[in-house]
Amino acid sequence: RGCGSEYVARNKSQDSGIAEMEELPVPHNIKISNITCDSFKISWEMDSKSKDRITHYFIDLNKKENKNSNKFKHKDVPTKLVAKAVPLPMTVRGHWFLSPRTEYTVAVQTASKQVDGDYVVSEWSEIIEFCTADYSKVHLTQLLEKAEVISGRMLKFSVFYRNQHKEYFDYIREHHGSAMQPSVKDNSGSHGSPISGKLEGIFFSCSTEFNTGKPPQDSPYGRYRFEIAAEKLFNPNTNLYFGDFYCMYTAYHYVILVIAPVGSPGDEFCKQRLPQLNSKDNKFLTCTEEDGMLVYHHAQDVILEVIYTDPVDLALGTVAEITGHQLMSLSTANAKKDPSCKTCNISVGR
Repeated sequence: RGCGSEYVARNKSQDSGIAEMEELPVPHNIKISNITCDSFKISWEMDSKSKDRITHYFIDLNKKENKNSNKFKHKDVPTKLVAKAVPLPMTVRGHWFLSPRTEYTVAVQTASKQVDGDYVVSEWSEIIEFCTADYSKVHLTQLLEKAEVISGRMLKFSVFYRNQHKEYFDYIREHHGSAMQPSVKDNSGSHGSPISGKLEGIFFSCSTEFNTGKPPQDSPYGRYRFEIAAEKLFNPNTNLYFGDFYCMYTAYHYVILVIAPVGSPGDEFCKQRLPQLNSKDNKFLTCTEEDGMLVYHHAQDVILEVIYTDPVDLALGTVAEITGHQLMSLSTANAKKDPSCKTCNISVGR
């Protein structure tokens, strides 16, 4: 794959069978650059002596072990790449299945291939740590296109709503002058999502029951519901962005959309990182004008989670208790995406 490189799996006992000679320079001052969610560039410095004998580089890349990782992980997994000595920096892409937003360690050896096929190698360099990047707009557009396939027909709706416990609304009235404040999005959804742990916003739903056209009476998030007319949050003065597409080992799928007032900090954040949708014409959430009135539609076959990036005053809507159940099992708080689902995963990473 690229540069004539090949996978080499060697365990410790095999490693010791490779001749070590001091003459080959040890890589130092390793630099990692141009990091994406599934590639990076690597370069280093080395002494000029014996430099012309170098035919290959050995690069050892490993996921950084965290406290929860499996202590009995197989040690013979091929983490070592043998690459022909190319001019530095060298691009590493496709040699491993790199995951987005993941910490890795990397070390390098220089090597000289002998006539008999064995390698003479330098000592290992120091170990460098780095973290891969989030999904880019290109990757998110791939997710967006997958979500469009299953979004289904559009249903009319008129309100956004947000369920919480009574204590939440009491706290907002008492400490925030009745204005709900944006908070940092949790880590639910795709592992490479650029909004997780970074974007600040307030979650709303807009799903309606097929038979009534109204919001469902059940909710996983609390017995009290704030309802607000759709045009107060979504109108010609807001921009709409696609944020994520995922499932949690379930038959139904979630799409995260972001509504940001034009020119707001949330709008600037999304403009750089997320695909923007045409508010009047997309497969998930639309705002169109009919007879001088704004009309709203949402996709029927995905569950929309809408993030609004500015504070929202409770006075703009109503708070009331729901009559249905609190279905905790449907909560998506910090929910992990199913990495094996063919519908909502792209090939770049987890």
